[in-house]
Amino acid sequence: MHKYSDIDNTDLRILSLLIENAALPYTEIGKRVFVSGGTVHVRMKKLEQMGIVKGSQLVIDPTKLGWDISAFLGIYLDKSSLYEQVATELEGIPEVVNIHYTTGIYSIFLKIVCRDTGHLREILHDKIQKVNGIQRTETFISLEERINRSIPLAES
Repeated sequence: MHKYSDIDNTDLRILSLLIENAALPYTEIGKRVFVSGGTVHVRMKKLEQMGIVKGSQLVIDPTKLGWDISAFLGIYLDKSSLYEQVATELEGIPEVVNIHYTTGIYSIFLKIVCRDTGHLREILHDKIQKVNGIQRTETFISLEERINRSIPLAES
């Protein structure tokens, strides 16, 4: 059972096709799920209004543009009540690409992407560690991203 009763298997098949290739025209999606392109458009608008579809974006490989370091940071806060303030400041750092409020030993777990280790040091030392409310950080450099995918929705 889906969280939203207004979603059916056709919606899930449409989403699955777009997750695989966001540039796929609605007419082609319609052919594959046996509805018109207009129906796909209407359903996508419905999914956007429901907040299920939050937008679309172009996915690039940062390493091909010279951004060779991906790192994860575990952040200890002075107090958990500072989360909103700290997260807002972290959002202002362009190299921060994901922020998660977590349970466990870290209050925040985030991902940053940098050009090289010098750039990583600059971001850590000159930006992240100067955010008020951050007690300390632990950094984990990623050696390889093996998988980055969406949740499975439906057979397409």
